Amino acid sequence: MLRQMLKVCGVLPMVVLAGCENPTGGNAPVESLRESPQAVMYFPPPPVSGNIYDSTTYLGPVALGGSVRTYFTQNPQYYSFKVTVPASLLRTRFEVTHEGTSMYLDTGLMVYGPKNASGSYGTHPWVQDDDYGYGQLSRIEAQLPAGEYLVVVSSATGAGKQFQLQTTCVSGAACPPPPAATPDTSGYGPGLTPLPLTAQLEATVEAGNEARYYTEGSLRAYDAYWPHPGVPTLSQADRSVMTLQEYSAFAADDAIAYSYAQAKAYLYSEFEALGPQLLATYGNGTENVQVAIRYHEYPVAPGASGWFRLFVILFPESKKVVVFEQTGYET
Repeated sequence: MLRQMLKVCGVLPMVVLAGCENPTGGNAPVESLRESPQAVMYFPPPPVSGNIYDSTTYLGPVALGGSVRTYFTQNPQYYSFKVTVPASLLRTRFEVTHEGTSMYLDTGLMVYGPKNASGSYGTHPWVQDDDYGYGQLSRIEAQLPAGEYLVVVSSATGAGKQFQLQTTCVSGAACPPPPAATPDTSGYGPGLTPLPLTAQLEATVEAGNEARYYTEGSLRAYDAYWPHPGVPTLSQADRSVMTLQEYSAFAADDAIAYSYAQAKAYLYSEFEALGPQLLATYGNGTENVQVAIRYHEYPVAPGASGWFRLFVILFPESKKVVVFEQTGYET
């Protein structure tokens, strides 16, 4: 019988019909935009914490007037981005744009907040939209009170498809000038140069490998050379790692994006100490560390399976990439 050796966590998708009422109930104000009568939106499931942030994969802040481009890796999926709205702003637009987005992608768009004194965005969207944008894409234009908001882009069937979220300051004294045009670097990946591990990290991996005879781990770190404006994305870092021969066995596996906190739940107990150690060694203390995980399993002996998981960890501002390969065997 297969022995459960991995910690897993997940959430069940919640599907609700998009209409003019708050889909999750409650008294929070909700501004509804045009939606087709049969439109279906996928909302992040309300977490026990009462903060919708905990039911999303957070990918970082987006400045007003800026944009971000990434892709969905599973169905359904809920990506979130923080946006700060100043007091002197009259109207703001959030849009999944036709440019930079894969064909036939169907998205949902929700704005939660503003963040309260306890750091929560609540569970009821202030405003939402299904397909007010191009085709089945989403677009919101609304007047929001000053504060920090969580903008969520969701899709029920978007795995493998790319989208671009554009934020626009429509009117108000606080509208920043349009950002300067930047070259499209979506097809590039950072150059990876191996870095020596610290003595502490080497000792942690060695101790983990000695803890049990049926699990093992391998850790490598790289300097990520990125000569382009901005920082490399998780998908770009993952693409570069997949060009390395030592990880070719994972090339056919799907790469699933996680926050750092979510990804740590997949570490075996003997390697859990790597979580804080990697942050202290390679992070700057404030950046949004992201992780792509690839996984497969197959028989390694009669009646026994092997479980193989690859963690690609991106420190975008520090421009470091850490790769941890974790293996377990059925006994």
